Amino acid sequence: MPVKSIQEQLAAIDQGRVLRFLDVLPESGRGKLTAQLAGLDLEAMRDLIDTQVRVKAPAALPRQIDPVKAYPREPGAEHRQLYHDAELRGRELLQKGKVGAFLVAGGQGTRLGYEGPKGEYPVTPIRNKPLFQVFAEQLLAHSRDAGRPIAWYLMTSDVNDAATRAFFVKHDYFGYDPAHLFFFPQGMMPAFSMSGEMLLAEKDSLALSPDGHGGSLRALDKSGALADMKKRGIEHLSYFQVDNPLVHCIDPLFLGLHDLTGSEMSSKTIPKANALEKVGNFVFADGAVQVIEYSDLPESFALQTNADGSLRYNAGSIAIHALRVSFIERLNQGGRLKLPWHRAEKKVPYVDDTGTLVKPEKPNAVKLEQFVFDAIPLAKNAIVYTTDRAEEFSPVKNAEGVDSPATCRRDQIRRAASWLRGAGIEVPVKQGEPDAVLEIAPSFATSAVQLGIRQLPEIVKSGETIYLG
Repeated sequence: MPVKSIQEQLAAIDQGRVLRFLDVLPESGRGKLTAQLAGLDLEAMRDLIDTQVRVKAPAALPRQIDPVKAYPREPGAEHRQLYHDAELRGRELLQKGKVGAFLVAGGQGTRLGYEGPKGEYPVTPIRNKPLFQVFAEQLLAHSRDAGRPIAWYLMTSDVNDAATRAFFVKHDYFGYDPAHLFFFPQGMMPAFSMSGEMLLAEKDSLALSPDGHGGSLRALDKSGALADMKKRGIEHLSYFQVDNPLVHCIDPLFLGLHDLTGSEMSSKTIPKANALEKVGNFVFADGAVQVIEYSDLPESFALQTNADGSLRYNAGSIAIHALRVSFIERLNQGGRLKLPWHRAEKKVPYVDDTGTLVKPEKPNAVKLEQFVFDAIPLAKNAIVYTTDRAEEFSPVKNAEGVDSPATCRRDQIRRAASWLRGAGIEVPVKQGEPDAVLEIAPSFATSAVQLGIRQLPEIVKSGETIYLG
């Protein structure tokens, strides 16, 4: 886009000062800054600044909030036939190439003390496989079982796109055929001063940050990933995030339920660890399934219990979804993603009028993000399906404590022990934990059911290290 055109667009939204250093920049710097600006929806900025940046509106709660009715993990009599049909339908969709996998992997491993993409972080108990390898092996196993490759869409970020691609090349794509891999970076949004001015991180660069996991749905469209899906005949996406190695990247039953119920967006839930656990809450509010963030759900709601003492609002969101490709297309109609923006006040270093870098000691800026779960109330027939925390949720977020590498490895061993016991193999216990180090490669088994038909050791001895792969 010509510089003059960008200048005119900026002037129209009172953001011309963001180019105040343009005349002193070298050609490369001018090109860098104008390319960043050209990548933004400048036309939409004025309204965003007026309604989201300069104004700090309280979170708007729905008028009527009720617990969501989630499909149970194990079917009762009323669901038994549906679950049987759904399992078959999910496998049929995979065999016909109607399902793609979508990994959101824009994060860095900084909080884990790792300098690089979070997907490179080693997580498994014995082989120390990185997260990317865990997912690749799962998808290859499901491709094997389906009799055809599963297209895999990986959303990176500006900061880790090159490193992620290089990591896959270095490891020979973990055995995945590059023809079925589609890498693309998510969109970026500028940080704004409290008065609504775009901030510069350097004279030739905006203070940019990712536009949120909801922006992934925009990036699918802008990157050409949606067009690639249409070409391949893909109708559904299995959505998951990079920090959870227990996730079932592909779940035939879940995908089949999603399809047979006519859902445009389906989600997995787990019972919360406690009333105030920091996860989103699935609810049925104002006539639609939606997620209310833990920070927005009033404590008076979170603490409510049923007659038996169980939590009334007990459907935690774990960022596992299935989406129809046609729904994502509809959300992007008109070239603008139809999701709300969320405002957060942050400390953002910036360049002042003299060109000096200022590192603020308190929040000085507004960042805007979109959340993928905000698409749920816009979807037709959105459903929620209950899974098990021990089976499918142990994210790696913190260096120590809750949701750390230590707890994740523990949970992987616990799940492996559970699968082995389900197959009739005795696993010793010491102080309430499996007394062995266990790892089951996805290539060996992607589920407890599949493990049951494999050739297994007759016994697990105390203190033993067993890798099944």
